[in-house]
Amino acid sequence: MHVLFLTDNYPPEVNAIATRVYERAAHWVREGHEVTVVTCFPNFPQGHLYAGWKQRLYEEQVVDGMRVIRLPTYIARNEGFAKRSLDFLSYLLAVCFAVPKLPRADVVAATSPQFFAGLAGLIVAVLKRRPFVLELSDLWPASIRAVGALRSGWLLRMLEYLELFLYRRATEIVVLTPAFKEDLVRRGVPPEKVHTVINGVDLHRYSPRPKDRELVEHWQLQNKFVVGYVGTHGMAHDLRNALSAAALLRAEKDICFMFVGDGAEKPMLEQTAREQQLTNVLFLAPQPKASMPGFWSLCDVALVHLKNDPVFADVIPSKIFEAMGMGLPLLLVAPEGEATAIVKRDSAGLCVPPARPDLLAEAVLRLASDGPMRQTFADRSYNASRKYTRKKQADDMWKVFARAHQIADSG
Repeated sequence: MHVLFLTDNYPPEVNAIATRVYERAAHWVREGHEVTVVTCFPNFPQGHLYAGWKQRLYEEQVVDGMRVIRLPTYIARNEGFAKRSLDFLSYLLAVCFAVPKLPRADVVAATSPQFFAGLAGLIVAVLKRRPFVLELSDLWPASIRAVGALRSGWLLRMLEYLELFLYRRATEIVVLTPAFKEDLVRRGVPPEKVHTVINGVDLHRYSPRPKDRELVEHWQLQNKFVVGYVGTHGMAHDLRNALSAAALLRAEKDICFMFVGDGAEKPMLEQTAREQQLTNVLFLAPQPKASMPGFWSLCDVALVHLKNDPVFADVIPSKIFEAMGMGLPLLLVAPEGEATAIVKRDSAGLCVPPARPDLLAEAVLRLASDGPMRQTFADRSYNASRKYTRKKQADDMWKVFARAHQIADSG
């Protein structure tokens, strides 16, 4: 079976969407399936083309057995609603112009969070007369309202109409959390077409290991207890709260907060750290995917952080599973919901309510001072990772593709 998969992000970009799409597609190819990915030229989240890349009208390569088609888009940094919307819309338009050149696969799939990619997938599926599978990694546009990027009004109502339109037209829908399915069913989507496929980690890539000595020396982390945040520094993460906790712990010279990645709020976070003279905070640039296990190894505890909004109670950040694969204890800052349920059920770490830097600082001190507790969390975290493998996620996703193909053939 041949799947044509549309995604706005793809390696060498290193965000959760790019990683998830690539690692699953690599598994499908190893299983003997055919995969074509339609994406743009790498630019996320910095908002400029990666070094060595140049936009062309149409570029096609075979990478790791996958056919990768790249289309030109308007490029904007991951901040500001208007410019990011132009970015998303330009991907939709590029796909529409490229439809005649795209292969006719057995199934067309697209992944959110931005629904213009989903709309592009639906258009391709209709024109190619193939079934359409929509994957929801986020409840968009609810999430952009939650971070304050868009207020209630006619534009938000239009996006919500588009959202429900895509749900109705999709042959099958894949969601990353049970709460997402509950939300869709509550809004009238037939439950039999919504499938929960939990995120996962590639255990061939991520596994427990000693701290990388060269990186420790380079970043002067000798004898430091490192609280590591690895991922996008966006409005949904509210990392100002983590900086406030770092400020409360500035007297603890052996504790370091390390932030690896980029995003809309990173310049503000760096400025705040400079103004407050937070010498216990370290900001590192985004790293190539192949280097990420080495940077994860620097962490004594993995910080996972979400904004204090009910929308994010339904989210399960993918970095939870990468940290589990590395055998790291988790320090989760999030509203009570899907993510906290996983950490508590698997006894993989501590959960702290959002917007409480005092409680976050207290939890960091507790983990830093109690080695046996930290080791217990680390062991349970790694054991839990075996339930959330990328292989299982890829297999479950392929079953949905097969179901969509069967429905199309029988119809």
